[in-house]
Amino acid sequence: VTMASDNDEIYERRIECLRPRLQQIIKADEVLPHLQLESGRKEQITQKLNTEGYKSAADLLISVVVEKPHKDGWFRAFVDALSNGGNAHAADYLQLNLPDPEVEAENDYYVQLIQLFSPSLQDMKTEEVSTQCLAQRLLTNADQEKILAEKTNHGNKRGATELLSRIVKCRPGWFSEFREILRVTEHKHLYELIGGSPECKKPSKCLTFLCSWRVTSEGNLTGIYSGTEPLVCIADLSGCPAAEAAGATGGDPKEISLRDYQMEVARPALEGENIIICLPTGSGKTRVAVYITQKHLDSRRAEGKPGKVVVLVNKIPLVEQHFSTEFSSLKLKYKVERVSGDSELKISFANIVERNDIIICTAQILENYLERASSGEDEGVKLSDLTLIIIDECHHTQKGEVYNHIMMRYLKQKHKNKRLIKEQKQPVPLPQILGLTASPGVGGAKTLNKAEEHILRICANLDVTKIMTGSIDKKELRKSILPIEPRKEVDVDPFGCVVKTIMTAIHEHARLFPTCDLGSQNYEQWAVQKEREAAKDGDQTVRVCAEYLRRYNEGLILSNTIRMCDALSFLNKFHEEQIKKKTSQDEQNIEITETERFLFNLFKDKKEELEKLAKDPTYENDSLSKLRTKILQEFSSRQEARGIIFTKTRHSAMSLSQWIEENPKFADIGVKPSYFIGGGDQSDTKPMTAAEQKDVLKRFKTGELNLLIATTVAEEGLDIKACNFVIRYGHVTNEIAMIQSQGRGRAEDSTYTVVDVKNSGVAEKEYVNEYREKMMNKAIQKIKKYDQSVYNKQITEFQIQAIMEERVRQANQKKKAVKDENPSAVKFSCRNCTKYICSGEDIKIIENMHRVNVTPQFRNLFIQRENVSLQERRLDYETNGVIACSGCGQTWGSMMLYRGIELPCLHVKNFVVDINTKKYSNCTRWIDLPVKFPDFDYIEHASLMAQGSDDEDTEWP
Repeated sequence: VTMASDNDEIYERRIECLRPRLQQIIKADEVLPHLQLESGRKEQITQKLNTEGYKSAADLLISVVVEKPHKDGWFRAFVDALSNGGNAHAADYLQLNLPDPEVEAENDYYVQLIQLFSPSLQDMKTEEVSTQCLAQRLLTNADQEKILAEKTNHGNKRGATELLSRIVKCRPGWFSEFREILRVTEHKHLYELIGGSPECKKPSKCLTFLCSWRVTSEGNLTGIYSGTEPLVCIADLSGCPAAEAAGATGGDPKEISLRDYQMEVARPALEGENIIICLPTGSGKTRVAVYITQKHLDSRRAEGKPGKVVVLVNKIPLVEQHFSTEFSSLKLKYKVERVSGDSELKISFANIVERNDIIICTAQILENYLERASSGEDEGVKLSDLTLIIIDECHHTQKGEVYNHIMMRYLKQKHKNKRLIKEQKQPVPLPQILGLTASPGVGGAKTLNKAEEHILRICANLDVTKIMTGSIDKKELRKSILPIEPRKEVDVDPFGCVVKTIMTAIHEHARLFPTCDLGSQNYEQWAVQKEREAAKDGDQTVRVCAEYLRRYNEGLILSNTIRMCDALSFLNKFHEEQIKKKTSQDEQNIEITETERFLFNLFKDKKEELEKLAKDPTYENDSLSKLRTKILQEFSSRQEARGIIFTKTRHSAMSLSQWIEENPKFADIGVKPSYFIGGGDQSDTKPMTAAEQKDVLKRFKTGELNLLIATTVAEEGLDIKACNFVIRYGHVTNEIAMIQSQGRGRAEDSTYTVVDVKNSGVAEKEYVNEYREKMMNKAIQKIKKYDQSVYNKQITEFQIQAIMEERVRQANQKKKAVKDENPSAVKFSCRNCTKYICSGEDIKIIENMHRVNVTPQFRNLFIQRENVSLQERRLDYETNGVIACSGCGQTWGSMMLYRGIELPCLHVKNFVVDINTKKYSNCTRWIDLPVKFPDFDYIEHASLMAQGSDDEDTEWP
């Protein structure tokens, strides 16, 4: 078939049809040097490769190549770049040199085989094997350079992984050559593992063929396959003993099998009922959900009805986890997509729902699009569009939580449907609900009746007919609590004594008289309250002192939890930041008050003494030595130890990780630690990005790391490879967290240890949680024994009550909306020096989120500072600096770059707000203010800037 070389549309269609295959076999990094792209595009693709891998980078490369307008010869240039850049297999496809379906299916089988045995193949002698592969032209010089760089920088396993990821992208025929290379390089075990022995049969046929290609007269490619998911063929591995030993079940969704207890809990859902599945962490809740999803879609397809499943999660990392692991087995048969707050797909969520069968997303995204539909906006999503909603960690379906907002829409429609049926009208279809949890908890209940009520309310919120628990042979978990040693007559904590001396001096200076213990949670709450009151009253002395006291209190808590040097480092950083606030780049004078000078000097005078004490290990806290002993014990008494330490703050997680890394005793017994913290930006400690979290979990799974020091972000849902010990260090919350973290110890002979820390009270809390767990189990068993009519009556009552409460709340909101103050009635003052800043009339809002002040007079009131830790990038804006009061240095917000214009963005927590002469100092979010600010007019503001002289173009007006 001949085609016109300038027929761009045909080429585009060809590329789009082949896109799923091209994503699998293109090595973007080798193609880029041979392509001419617009400025910045190569860097974008390289960044995508580094953060998300080959497939995402190939997808972006394809999108860039097919972008219009096309240059003459663009398609030929792309094919040549593939050929010259070591991507001959991809070039073959684009030139329609397509392999026979049988050859292609066999090649896919071999790719799957390599992926299956990748953990074992990582033990190869990477340099030796890559040299042989280069000689046989299975790899290019560029391939080998990348492989050896990975080996040098990250070790042999990472080099081997890089080699495997590149070799599977070769033309068919590579497998037998690679297997022979393993034989000649004396990798007998690996050679036999992938079929180099009589035991392992070659595949005679594939269960699923990729596609039977045909070129139409128009030059288009057509085939059996018409979906959008990657075209992957799963061969029958049942004939390979090694594959069976590794637990390969094949990729056909029909082969998903459940254990007896899993099938027992799934049964009502398979019959279309709404249920909660309550199984311990690690017992396969998600596998049950995948099975139910498959059966749900299969049955609807058999009936000729559309099926649409949404899987809701409450953490961004869980979206990727479910997509790439648990639900990946359904990709052969159904279209699966994932969307989270980190994904650009969220802007087209309605289209994603329409085009796919299974959508995995964060709950807030679905809620946003349900709201769009109910408010009449375009591109919304309705509950009636969905046929099954799976709610992960469903114990969060409570007042104020986003899961509850979604289910409240469901309950309202359910009760409207009852009326429609009475009126003989067609009810609105609603999806089936499946809730998953390891523990519904008791909600702080002190009696069995209250625990029952808490669980019933969750059942009512989810509209479930049953709560299902399985009969599981639960392995015995060796549990211990390491309490604080009884107080000695003399408290040997000279570091803490010096910090308390400083705090006492501040009390006297500010005439403050606390009644709670220094270094306690109660003291922190007292200090926060004093700071708010002083800000409201305009008492700068007390406000500043209260802020310092809160930090010193945190330093005391840290010295009881981690090393004294870490606590000192924290206090040092705080003081450096305070001093930095009093300096400006343009040498503008910032006032330093007598109190601030007193506070600076107080720390300066005691700093040397604190440094000396911090270096003396004699005075280290008892808890840290207990933790040290426990870690050494776990790693020295096990063949392969793997554990998690849960701690309260991000700062303590990072400090503990550093402490372990710096201690040679830990290194001697093979401890390889890393911290694992959240991604939100709500604390002073820099958060982890989603890519960083993913990397740490990946390294933990492969064994490159064997000890995670984590905050509560690791307690729920995340697929963390079986651990044989879990330690809660100075941090215990509720019975749900206790059950979740105990469930992390999934391996045989696991241990669970609680290490008490001074003033934390964790030992007592743990005993309370154990009692609550027993109460919860009793309450669930009681509920399961309810007569169904009694249960239904109770559930209906709670649902009607919830709907009525929601109506009252909405009515109150409407009243509140009517009372919204005029922006002119609102005044803002600097939280520190009380200087008047601006009126609400000067504030404009961007994207219903960012409040900016663009008036020329405001420009004279602040200075600008760079702040590296604040840097973040979004679609249309970025923040790269802070703005602060030019008089006292108090931070006011950030300078954001919005669509090419620098705008000062205010954070309300940094101000005292006066509304009709009534002052507020406790506003932490703009939403707390009963004021509606007008939208920022980008065109008007940009036009004013454009009218300025050339010299002023880059300046903020």
